[in-house]
Amino acid sequence: MRGLFTSILTILSFASLQAQNSIPKNPKAVIGITVDQLRTDYLEAFYSLYREDGLKKLWSEGKVYTNVEFTFKFLSKAANYASIHTGTSPKLHGIISDQWLNKATLQPISAVEDDRYLGNYTTQAVAPTKLLTSTASDELKKATQGKALVYSIAPTAEAAIFGAGHAGDAAIWLNAETGKWCSTTFYKDFPWWVGRHNETNGIDQRISEMVWEPLLPSFKYDFLPAQRKASFKHRLESNREQKYRRLCTSPFINSEINRLAEELFQQSGVGEDNITDLVNLTYYVGPYKESNIEEYPMELQDAYIRLDHTIAELLKIIDKTIGLENTFIYLTSTGYQKPESHLFDQYNIPTGDFYLNRCAALLNMYLMATYGEGEYVESYHNQQIYLNSKLIEEKHLKLEEIQAKSALFLMQFSGVYAAYHENQLLLGAWNPEVEKVRNSFHRKISGDLLIDVLPGWTIINENGDNQVTNYSPIPAPIILYSPYLKGERINTPVYFEQIAPTVSRVLRIRAPNASTLPPLKGM
Repeated sequence: MRGLFTSILTILSFASLQAQNSIPKNPKAVIGITVDQLRTDYLEAFYSLYREDGLKKLWSEGKVYTNVEFTFKFLSKAANYASIHTGTSPKLHGIISDQWLNKATLQPISAVEDDRYLGNYTTQAVAPTKLLTSTASDELKKATQGKALVYSIAPTAEAAIFGAGHAGDAAIWLNAETGKWCSTTFYKDFPWWVGRHNETNGIDQRISEMVWEPLLPSFKYDFLPAQRKASFKHRLESNREQKYRRLCTSPFINSEINRLAEELFQQSGVGEDNITDLVNLTYYVGPYKESNIEEYPMELQDAYIRLDHTIAELLKIIDKTIGLENTFIYLTSTGYQKPESHLFDQYNIPTGDFYLNRCAALLNMYLMATYGEGEYVESYHNQQIYLNSKLIEEKHLKLEEIQAKSALFLMQFSGVYAAYHENQLLLGAWNPEVEKVRNSFHRKISGDLLIDVLPGWTIINENGDNQVTNYSPIPAPIILYSPYLKGERINTPVYFEQIAPTVSRVLRIRAPNASTLPPLKGM
């Protein structure tokens, strides 16, 4: 009898544990929240300033992965967003950077530009056509024969478009010239409720009233060592030409996304049937005006506090419209920040400027001295150099040999940590560092040579953009939240590329077609 009683208790305990670590069979909606430049260390540092119903709720009740990184080396906004939603690296999804050279025209192209599609409330011609693999949202549409609803709202086109994927119902972002929410005709319809919002409650009608001041008493802003001032006050309309761009780098953009998200939940039909829908939202919590952290430390702390209020408000909206018990939520970061090299000289930290155009010119001179007259370097962009394969073929030279010699030559330059060539990345020996570079390289899009500079060095192109943005990784989190998941903190390193297969597991669909990593452990 005692044995039977013990067995019953064991079964009940196991069933209870399973219930705590599983989600409903069919959640009405999955809500993805990506916060640009969100840092785990800052989330923890400002924890005592948060409300009970915002970030603190997700952090204490959710499954928190504190140490997340990408599987590839060269970070960028577009590449990072694409990897989060596809579950793979640029090696397969093809978004190697924010911009790269079109090998046919040798002109820079952006990750989302496509002249075949017009804009709604924008002159931008953009689409997800350069994204070469499927996203979780694409697989959801395919699995439900198009019946699931997929929406994405973000401050920028890249974030919105990669969140919506190829098959989404709409990707919506802010037109930084006019203050109107906009989209692309790539997607079938422009939501009527977005147009109504633009005309009746548009940001352009209210930005004159937007003044950013500390939300809390100034003495509470003492968590960052760079604190230099007692308070701040930023009137966003003070610079008329940049007002909407400044809005996009202030906490007000998050509040505006919530306004539009509330319209979405009320008017779009999301969560109203038994087919799970997907909504991706992108917020911003990086430095004001995309500057360096030391310039606006108090503003950065206030941005996190206001983000906490934004999350609390979003949870209320979801609960009121769909019900938190009917949703699965994930919150994550873009995992990068701009390096702060402007202070290195002041404190004798090793730094320097690497001139890409001069480097390319000297490489061409070296190759001419070795192989005879000719323009061996066809072009260069960002951290890549493109060789003239047609000339090399006409001279009956071996491309692999020239690539290898060029890489060795480039490594003699001051500030160059390493130089990689195409043949090495496609066929060379494996090691963990080279593997991350390989995952940043796409054989049909990338250049022949990739240059990696030392930390603290700035890449400059005197013949084009004055400076190349070389993003640095940051400590970043993933938080999974559902009333049916047991709260837990996991410090074991995981990858951002595991988000898409995890979302797919929740949706009970196949993972994106290039995703190879497993879902996050603990699901």
